[in-house]
Amino acid sequence: MFQSAAKTLSVATTTAATLTRGTSFSIRRYCQKTPATLRVSEAVSGAKLGANVKVQGWVRSVRPQKANLFLHVNDGSSLQSLQVVASSELDDPLLTLGSAVEVTGTLRKSPRQRQPFELEADRIHVVGDCDPVDFPFKIKERHSLEYIRQFPHLRCRTNAFSSLLRIRSEATTAVHSYFKPSSPNNEEGEKFFSVPAFLTVSGQLHLEVMSGAFSRVYTFGPTFRAENSQSRRHLAEFYMVEAEVSFTQSLEDLTKVMEDMFRSATEHVLAHCAEDVDLFHKHVTPGHRDTVDAMLKNRFPWGCDLQTEHEKHLVKHCGNIPVFVTDYPYDLKPFYARDNLDHPEHTAAAVDLLVPGVGELCGGSLREERLDLLKARLGEYLDLRRFGSVPHGGFGMGFERFLQCILGVDNIKDVIAFPRFSHSCPL
Repeated sequence: MFQSAAKTLSVATTTAATLTRGTSFSIRRYCQKTPATLRVSEAVSGAKLGANVKVQGWVRSVRPQKANLFLHVNDGSSLQSLQVVASSELDDPLLTLGSAVEVTGTLRKSPRQRQPFELEADRIHVVGDCDPVDFPFKIKERHSLEYIRQFPHLRCRTNAFSSLLRIRSEATTAVHSYFKPSSPNNEEGEKFFSVPAFLTVSGQLHLEVMSGAFSRVYTFGPTFRAENSQSRRHLAEFYMVEAEVSFTQSLEDLTKVMEDMFRSATEHVLAHCAEDVDLFHKHVTPGHRDTVDAMLKNRFPWGCDLQTEHEKHLVKHCGNIPVFVTDYPYDLKPFYARDNLDHPEHTAAAVDLLVPGVGELCGGSLREERLDLLKARLGEYLDLRRFGSVPHGGFGMGFERFLQCILGVDNIKDVIAFPRFSHSCPL
């Protein structure tokens, strides 16, 4: 590597010396000899067609023939890999599944129907080799999510999990886009928040502090729970979207935000990650797209007190679409949930959003702003109510459960890069 750098430096020095002698050598022409570096997503869409380009990534397949060598290279920017065609003279025993390569050549139209563009290589440099014997993923095998979960340090190289991570990134953008205005010129009502959103560290109680000065606030970040559970629904570390709305005494104000956010984020992901989502809906969870379409087509109905019914049974009973469950028994809810004062039932103004395949996705409540009612339950918390408190409410949405819902993934450990839970922290 140092030798290559020295040779490059030598060429540049010679060029500079030539320029001082007054030759007609063109600096622009010299710079054009350096190939443009493209991401695979750019190359497969035909960017820089006909130009000399460089692509860096990992080998997804190798097919040597008598005269030619065919590779598929992917850098994580696209589900589709770039086909590389080279002379068999460029074959190298280090070119195996998983090896990291840097390929230089001409981007051209492909005569093959499956891929419109391919790279005709004149140079293939193996940056990092990969032991094909011990590498746990094979070229033509379709591995289950349960199998690839055993290799948290390598599973991002599979099609399914790289798609999941691109979807996760786009879903994160979608959540922020819902709560934050895209420009200072947005009209009133174009976004949920018509003024810049204000973020705090994390957690509902911090948001309640902020809601005493800003009428609409939210957070989106990691949350930690010391739950001694290894179920498919729980993690010790996960991401949570939380919002708090001031000047409201209506659960409908909260459920409207929940439903609008769910629709906005889901539609954004479907529009911007269509290829990656299709991989899940066709190969990982066949038929789940119909469930997602049904969720977007119908308004979310209201249920009543959940009592002893199972969450999934209630969702199925309502047509396998999301459903709101409201007004839980007061004694089952935390101190900050607003008392409905509806004796003898005695319920709290709380709401859960239940979705197909997952169960609870969002949970929230109106907050108890009446100081006299809080005094019987808590001491320290009271200061937030003594100085200009207003009726307010909020909710939280588990981000990983949202991804489970729209993709149909059964286990929450398969929608986060590095799952950590009770008695398990491999990375």
